[in-house]
Amino acid sequence: MSVVVLGVLGLVLVFLGPGFLGGLRAEGSSLLAGPECIVQTSDGEIRLTRDEAKLATTAVALRARGAEANTSDIDEGALRALAEGPLGDAGPVLSCRGTAADDLQEEQLTATGLTPRAEQVRTAMTAVFGDQSLGGFEPGGVGSGHGGDSTHYDGRAIDIFFRPVTEENRREGWILAHWLVAHAEDLDVQYVIFDDQFWSAHIARGGWHDYEAPPPANEILRHLDHVHVDVLGGKTAR
Repeated sequence: MSVVVLGVLGLVLVFLGPGFLGGLRAEGSSLLAGPECIVQTSDGEIRLTRDEAKLATTAVALRARGAEANTSDIDEGALRALAEGPLGDAGPVLSCRGTAADDLQEEQLTATGLTPRAEQVRTAMTAVFGDQSLGGFEPGGVGSGHGGDSTHYDGRAIDIFFRPVTEENRREGWILAHWLVAHAEDLDVQYVIFDDQFWSAHIARGGWHDYEAPPPANEILRHLDHVHVDVLGGKTAR
């Protein structure tokens, strides 16, 4: 019976052609894995591998600083969307599937007040974006100023500020947010929150989702003036 089913499926694919497979991918069918990353442009979706997303977001970040970037193998439509955002406003255009490593060990604070994984994120950001306005951590750790279960208290979170809240600053914030998502797997990023939106490594399908800020839901709590990034905590060693 299985041979007959496979034969029929083969005939269907022959008649419908490769476009049928592409349609299944576009609709997120459980039969076929979708792309690792997607850039939304005014002309439609551009699918990228994770490596392509890393290259593209890094190139856009370097270009924004006036630095040289090799973009010969990157779709110009994707680069334009990442640099300019959606038509008419700043906002999210790139997302990647979420992956969260489950074999990490819990880490202690370093001298900076960050865990080694969080420090790795800061170092990687600085290499691409240069000096930034950072907060949410300090030597010895922080013990107040955030929610009760905030990852800032564990030294696992960094805030990167883009003040005041303007369309241009929001666009710059999204360039960083996209870069963090593209590199999340390498840097063990858990959450990226910005501009009323969040991305989570724990959501396998990826995507940006509405972020519900706690009262009084001001610019800071809504993450309108800063990108929040935190890293996976890991498990306590036994």
